[in-house]
Amino acid sequence: MHFISDIVSQLFHWIQSLGYFGIMLGLMIEVIPSEIVLAYGGFLVSSGHISFIGAVLFGIVGGVIAQLFVYWIGRYGGRPVLEKYGKYIFIHKKHIDAAEQWFNKYGTGVIFTARFIPVVRHAISIPAGISKMNVWRFILLTTLAIIPWSVLFVYLGYVLGDQWEHVNEKAGPYVTPILLVALALLIVYFVIKMVKSRSRKGTK
Repeated sequence: MHFISDIVSQLFHWIQSLGYFGIMLGLMIEVIPSEIVLAYGGFLVSSGHISFIGAVLFGIVGGVIAQLFVYWIGRYGGRPVLEKYGKYIFIHKKHIDAAEQWFNKYGTGVIFTARFIPVVRHAISIPAGISKMNVWRFILLTTLAIIPWSVLFVYLGYVLGDQWEHVNEKAGPYVTPILLVALALLIVYFVIKMVKSRSRKGTK
């Protein structure tokens, strides 16, 4: 465990030394959960190393590229590759199963809402890639979801300052409303999809 903590400590030192690009690369390689990297970015803002807007922008870019990478693996490698190597980016079979169920049930629109759902959010890009979802639609929906996530955790890291490591303990009251809104949007999306499906059947 001490060896692992040393590696993580070195990664944070690396992120600090690279500034904006450190945040972007930290999110792209996904060795550390995104909310932790973003919170550390917020801490760097509070200590005057970088600006808030810059931290958010590079956080968004890094987050989108990370998910685009998973999308391409799903598109060209398929489920077998991800089941074998996904553990290296914290994606396991249970995540893939849950993401596929959500994607098959709710369609491409779930790419946005699922980003806020635990377990599913890390793996939802996989079925999008496997189904060969339009890549520009995928990027748009992913970006729209990552924007509030990046703003929230950079802000929390900024507010917490030296206590940024406790971000997960403080995030609950903020994440819960976002989760409820995401679920509400998912329900609305599902209802609209059902109505359109029935109207198409009625015109036949």
